[in-house]
Amino acid sequence: MNQTAELLIDSQCALGEGPFWHPLRQQVFFFDINNRKLFAAEADGAVAQIWSFDEIVAAAAVIDADNLAIATETGLKRYNLLTGAVSLIVPIEADNGLTRTNDSRVHPSGAFWIGTMRKDEDAAEGTVYHYRAGKLSVIRRAAKVPNATCFSPDGRIAYWTDTPTKQILQCPTDPATGMPIGEWSLFADVADGRGFPDGAVVDSEGYLWNAKWGGNCVVRHAPDGTVDRIIEVPVSQVSCPAFGGPELKTLFLTTANKTLSAEQLAEEKVAGGVFAIALDIAGQPEPLITL
Repeated sequence: MNQTAELLIDSQCALGEGPFWHPLRQQVFFFDINNRKLFAAEADGAVAQIWSFDEIVAAAAVIDADNLAIATETGLKRYNLLTGAVSLIVPIEADNGLTRTNDSRVHPSGAFWIGTMRKDEDAAEGTVYHYRAGKLSVIRRAAKVPNATCFSPDGRIAYWTDTPTKQILQCPTDPATGMPIGEWSLFADVADGRGFPDGAVVDSEGYLWNAKWGGNCVVRHAPDGTVDRIIEVPVSQVSCPAFGGPELKTLFLTTANKTLSAEQLAEEKVAGGVFAIALDIAGQPEPLITL
């Protein structure tokens, strides 16, 4: 089954990323990593607010209606959406000016998996961290572009990719803590597919939706890794999906316009926008982070 997502927000993000549906505000949030901005929009695409930061911000976890835990290039920080007040939760590679945070997601247990990578993407010096209840632990090292972090509805499986490998991996996790409790294994080899595996999310049926950077689409994988359906997107650099809307049946897709040539930009005038499609499948509610 192939369908096509339509433009919802012409946000012109250099690197749109980290979308999530805020359950307490009923809005979709997303980042423009390169321009250090966070957006909040209504389900119909009306932009409600834009926040600017003095460092790179890539992902966030929900604390409550007015506070997020934002993964920045120097640490996980509490950010008040009303006042702009910032406080440090835990430093992350604060002494390394070459790295920044990237794809990150909250496990059903409230654990926040946070990926880091080189800003120039030239070396495999990224790390994946696990934060929960005041403790930061390392899950993986030597990643080039960590992506596709997401979890099964019961919290027993984690998915992840190092984008250049074109392999989505899986590992068993403790549903109570979100910590890996087994070895990583291959979930889906997408080397023969379209583009590179980027951000991903798991729906309420346990199927994984993976955005394809350079592939003009998002692919739904069954729990056995096979392709179930493809959603076409009219721009090439699709970065991350998120379910939202009142019934969690809208799939929002962030995209990017960075690195596109003048010719590509002429063809993809809305690259960097947020796209959406109504589906007959619901996503999972966004878990709150366990601080």
